[in-house]
Amino acid sequence: MKPAAAVTAYIGVGANLGDAIASVRHAFDALRQLPSTRSARLSGLYRSAPVGTDGPDYINAVAEIGTVLSPLDLLQALQHIESGAGRTRPYRWAPRTLDLDLLFFGEDRIDLPSLTVPHPRWHERAFVLLPLAELAPEKVPAARVAALAGQVISRI
Repeated sequence: MKPAAAVTAYIGVGANLGDAIASVRHAFDALRQLPSTRSARLSGLYRSAPVGTDGPDYINAVAEIGTVLSPLDLLQALQHIESGAGRTRPYRWAPRTLDLDLLFFGEDRIDLPSLTVPHPRWHERAFVLLPLAELAPEKVPAARVAALAGQVISRI
């Protein structure tokens, strides 16, 4: 039996509580260790203001992985990594110790109650577009980046 071909997935990584830089780096290490997942790449780190809420600035990045996990198995693994980092969900857009969003899973379009891919707001967030453009510039049209020029973000 031929092994399943790896799918390239992009994951938004963010944190704004505690040592957010360390949390993002720890998440990246955890992504590299996922079963049925090959090497991963991480964009540079960015500092951004929260969108849609108040709170401390976020540290954001995007990770690219190759995996043979199913989308739902990958989602479950991401949520496990978040839980291990102390993530709680007291309310929508609450500050968080770690946030992992499955942005893209190959070219798949998924619309389930527990998972929507591509992520429904990926194109509205400079903290996704700028790091994603480092790893997959073909996914990020310059016009989209220009449209978000008012969002506060800087590479660190």
